[in-house]
Amino acid sequence: MDITLFSPKQQTQIHFFPNSHHPISHDQPPIDMQNNSNINNNHKSNNHPHSSHTTSSRSSDSGEPSGSASGNGWASKLLKECAKAISEKDSTKIHQLLWMLNELASPYGDCDQKLASYFLQALFCKATESGHRCFKTLASVAEKSHSFDSARKLILKFQEVSPWTTFGHVASNGAILEALEGETRLHIIDISNTLCTQWPTLLEALATRNDETPHLKLTVVVTASIVRSVMKEIGQRMEKFARLMGVPFEINVISGLSNLSELSREGLSVQEDEAIAINCIGALKLVEVEERNDVIQMFHSLNPKVVTIVEEEADFTSSRYDFVKCFEECLRYYTLYFEMLEDSFAPTSNERLMLERECSRSIVRVLACDHNEENCGEGECERRERGNQWCERLREAFSPVGFSDDVIDDVKALLKRYRGGWSLVQPSQGDESVGLYLTWKEEPVVWASAWKP
Repeated sequence: MDITLFSPKQQTQIHFFPNSHHPISHDQPPIDMQNNSNINNNHKSNNHPHSSHTTSSRSSDSGEPSGSASGNGWASKLLKECAKAISEKDSTKIHQLLWMLNELASPYGDCDQKLASYFLQALFCKATESGHRCFKTLASVAEKSHSFDSARKLILKFQEVSPWTTFGHVASNGAILEALEGETRLHIIDISNTLCTQWPTLLEALATRNDETPHLKLTVVVTASIVRSVMKEIGQRMEKFARLMGVPFEINVISGLSNLSELSREGLSVQEDEAIAINCIGALKLVEVEERNDVIQMFHSLNPKVVTIVEEEADFTSSRYDFVKCFEECLRYYTLYFEMLEDSFAPTSNERLMLERECSRSIVRVLACDHNEENCGEGECERRERGNQWCERLREAFSPVGFSDDVIDDVKALLKRYRGGWSLVQPSQGDESVGLYLTWKEEPVVWASAWKP
């Protein structure tokens, strides 16, 4: 699971006011960015009926996307107009639209109001060139308030109501187990920031293997500072669970890297008699775009038996120098995500509010932080790419490994545990991409794949 999903319960939105040199029109009333949480709070969240369980094909009962998802909602229209005005440096129109959005937005309203609230913050930061300051403040607040118990509760609840993260876990575990079958010394290099929630089921599977139970070394590469504070407790719990399962186990944690390409066989303590698997879930999007091919080549140098890659299906990379196009793609992606949360959680769910609030940090990071060498600090890159884009990169060093029928059956069984609208889609032959896609209401949202040298 992407660690940006973990947020403190009491986190509030941080707002900054325009720099004195910014050309804001004085013909309009000033924007009070601190009042959005008090506007339209009486609006109730929409409840959507849930359909029957999904199947392995695209759901026939998933329904049409709502006004927000199709881009017809009022929030989408106003937000796109504002993004265009910012791109054109039309200060009068910027001021008018920010003021209008501020009047209509609420983090406690319906989906349109929530989208307006969280994207408004990013647009305001972009217009006032305060994105880095806002992001660093949000990140600092989140890190100070982060705890193992709060993160664990949020993860378990999200996994209970949505396959957004468990889909990648099941697909990756299946590919890893098949690739390492028969090996006696296993070394999994986990670059995921998922707090090891993927590994208990894999340990159970290893414990029930017909042949000798293998020795498992798990090396967790922490790429987000927010995770470091809880890794000690997570490691202790993993060791305890492995003992319970009767699996010989050791766990190592590597943190403080400035770049994943710095990893090496020596730094990872890779031994000659170990069968290597590299597991990346939501981690590659945090690598600077220009450095991604170097990281993939580093993976290849470790001579792994398998590399599993799971990323969310969005493209914030090819349009990163075109603010309007990038904004529209970001809005499309987060609209789907917010509506998925609306369908999955009760309207008054604290976990849902935490997940939505945490999106604000990611949205600011993508839209309001200029990703250049002198300004981009730790964790500020979040340039997602689509499955076909990752395939193009990965094919430079690896060959795709198809998921077996057993793994596909496991994923299908997983999706049947959830409410309707979820589907499993495999790319057709001749398609540029490989792997598996998780779709929600016929829209691909997560991509999983497996690769070998």
